[in-house]
Amino acid sequence: MAENRASAYTEGVPCWVDAQLSDTAAGRRFYGELFGWTFEEKEAYGGSVLALLEGRPVAALAAKSDGRMPTVWAVYFAAPDMGALAARIRAGGGQIVGDARQVGHYGTAALAADPEGAVFGLWQPGRHAGFGVRHQPGSFDWAQLYTRDTETANAFYGGLFHEALFGRDTRPDFGRAPVTDVFPAEMPPHFLVHFRVARAEAALGTAVRLGGRVQVPPFETSYGTVAVVADDQGASFAVLER
Repeated sequence: MAENRASAYTEGVPCWVDAQLSDTAAGRRFYGELFGWTFEEKEAYGGSVLALLEGRPVAALAAKSDGRMPTVWAVYFAAPDMGALAARIRAGGGQIVGDARQVGHYGTAALAADPEGAVFGLWQPGRHAGFGVRHQPGSFDWAQLYTRDTETANAFYGGLFHEALFGRDTRPDFGRAPVTDVFPAEMPPHFLVHFRVARAEAALGTAVRLGGRVQVPPFETSYGTVAVVADDQGASFAVLER
């Protein structure tokens, strides 16, 4: 796995994404053609496959260890002090889902859930700080939390990641919106990972040709034109044209 500086991502900044898939070889074919990713031939820790854009790390495809696990993209927020951040999550009404796990010498990962149950990841870096590139076509650009209660979400994440949301960083890389802005009311609160593309319509055409499906056609947001897609295994993500 390529190394990068731990100081590249301050607390609360989205620093990594991964997909839990039944078939990582199929994932390589789908995302390789859709986003122009290449992949390290040697598997990373735990059997995951590192995706690269122009030689720099952009995501991981992980083989599900249990078929009952959801097929899903997850976003990880930088957590230089995992213990302190976990304590604030619990104090704010959230929870830590399972135990933190050491990912070899790369870092430490944990999953958490906010007060409404939306799941997100925490990443305490070792040798791997996170994205080697972002905000370029084929790489991570935004994470949107779709929630039923934006006031509760603002209070929770504002207290958790205050500096990333309201401090010097003028581009926090994630936002909050009501679920019903895009999805049916019965959709549970969740984070949606957005990847930058040059042209949303072209990306949708490629995704469908590769066996994916369009879940939500293109719509306009304050941060660009977005469409929601499911890959050929059912993992949902968004494409974002700015």
